[in-house]
Amino acid sequence: MKYCLNVANFGAYSDIRLLVELACEAENAGWEGFFLWDHMIMDSQQKIPFVDPWIALSAIAMKTESMKIGTMITPLPRRRPWKLAREIISLDHLSQGRLIVGIGLGNPPEEYSIFGEPSMRNIQAQKLDEGLEIIDGLLSGNPFTFSGIHYQIEEVTFLPTPYQSRIPVWIAGMWPHRLPFQRAARWDGVVPISVDYTRNLSPGEIAEIVEYVDSHRVRDDPFDMVVIGETPAEDDKALQTIAPYITAGASWWSESIHGWRGSLEENRKRIQKGPPHM
Repeated sequence: MKYCLNVANFGAYSDIRLLVELACEAENAGWEGFFLWDHMIMDSQQKIPFVDPWIALSAIAMKTESMKIGTMITPLPRRRPWKLAREIISLDHLSQGRLIVGIGLGNPPEEYSIFGEPSMRNIQAQKLDEGLEIIDGLLSGNPFTFSGIHYQIEEVTFLPTPYQSRIPVWIAGMWPHRLPFQRAARWDGVVPISVDYTRNLSPGEIAEIVEYVDSHRVRDDPFDMVVIGETPAEDDKALQTIAPYITAGASWWSESIHGWRGSLEENRKRIQKGPPHM
């Protein structure tokens, strides 16, 4: 099991300098990854500050050395795939191959509708699949063309190629919906989220997801199962929480850091304590 943090990009966590400090503290404490949420808004009525996660990750890449960094998750249907591809390549080089990209549809729906973007999930899913194919093609470094329902690209070659031979792409999906997990099986990992936002997925549900994704895999290269949750600072209590997920087949534990969990000071202490030690 590897251990990472997923950190909000709004409210108390909208200060890039603070995020850099937290990332450095996380690396020193033994966390193996630092991921940022990618929201534009959470509620159209809320007036709270946000930060762009890709710019923040660039600053984090400059100040950290070994841990993985990335988004968890970027809603691809509200991005231009070619622009995101260029950002991915640039950040992969800046971090010297430490980037992992989390991709999904995103939530809440207002992140689309308030800006005039299609909010129908079927349209978003089409754009997500086309966007993934475009990014994969542009990252290859080979001449690439594309003709889809939503995107048309004349022949173009993106250089340089990424620092890594393959940048891992983790696909998010809401369980028990099945289609997102069929999509995830074609990529490098999955970040499952319960349709009931008030709770985390159980070890039994994670085991079910592992079995389902495995049944749809067509490649035999490594695949990550990422579990999102919260643990106390005490090692024994944290391990009691995490152990059943290890048995279920999880490969990453992603500790959530956000304002609903507690104050910035409380969450910072949890980061500084580090992941549990076996």
